[in-house]
Amino acid sequence: MIQLTRLNGSRFLVNSDLIERVDETPDTVITLVDGTRYLVAEDLDTVLEEIRCHRATILAVATHLDVSRVDERDGHPDLRVVSIDEER
Repeated sequence: MIQLTRLNGSRFLVNSDLIERVDETPDTVITLVDGTRYLVAEDLDTVLEEIRCHRATILAVATHLDVSRVDERDGHPDLRVVSIDEER
């Protein structure tokens, strides 16, 4: 989820995976895959950077997940974040 600001100043979160397109006309309009539109205060470049940072964070956390242990109750991996010091 990325945090954006409506023109009235209120903040909200949007699932960036559901964004179909971002237009600057000159106001920035976010269109979701279901056709929902949001008019936001951030410019196009800021929205793009928010999406990039969000996805980079997901990848960074995923690379530090320990999936080597399996939970005996359900057979699924016992996920936990591994600190960099712990890996050494």
